[in-house]
Amino acid sequence: MAKGLQRKGIARRNNMLHVAIGLFLENGYEKTTTASIAKGAGMAPSSFFAAFESKEALLLTLVKIMFSNQFESAGQFGGVTEDPVLLYSIETALQIYIAELSEPLRELYVAAYSLPTTSEYIYDSMAPRLQKLFSRYLPEAELKDFYEMDIASAGIMRAYMAKKCDMYFTIENKLTRFLQSSLTLYSVPKQVQSQITDCILNMDLRSYAEQLIQKMVQIAQAGIPLVPEE
Repeated sequence: MAKGLQRKGIARRNNMLHVAIGLFLENGYEKTTTASIAKGAGMAPSSFFAAFESKEALLLTLVKIMFSNQFESAGQFGGVTEDPVLLYSIETALQIYIAELSEPLRELYVAAYSLPTTSEYIYDSMAPRLQKLFSRYLPEAELKDFYEMDIASAGIMRAYMAKKCDMYFTIENKLTRFLQSSLTLYSVPKQVQSQITDCILNMDLRSYAEQLIQKMVQIAQAGIPLVPEE
């Protein structure tokens, strides 16, 4: 019985997540209410809180899924690369492109980098990854140092995502400025920064970002399980 109830709860969470993705993509994070998510899932408004403590808690679950898929997607796009700086640059550039191509996703990313639980998850999960990526340039830095540096680099990311490109501040300028700022933070030499930036600007990341957005839409429409059953 307990296992059946657990599966029912997981199914409810998956249903809520799919509806939330669709509503976030359509209306943005702020305008999407817990009541509208529950209604879209065919449940009473109060049923939302049987699945998630709050809308921020749902976003945290979604952020965990998005970031996990993001790293995998960057690796697939870049192929098998032994250059950790290039991999980091692809990952972050894809986030910036996705935010630029979709206004609701821009809002979703900015919320993820701003809210207490989601931003803390980003710092905690990224710190060991950053240590692995940039330890060659910062051999004496400890995990706590990368955690503290990620607070800064995540702040840079949030600011660049929030600022929409225009005819003066183009996507090329945004990517260049972001990579210069973040890679300098992690003590990457200027020559390497220049090589990496040129490489990123010559990649067709826009088309790949469009594919990733479409994949999100398909996941929401198809009802593919996001939280695995145990």
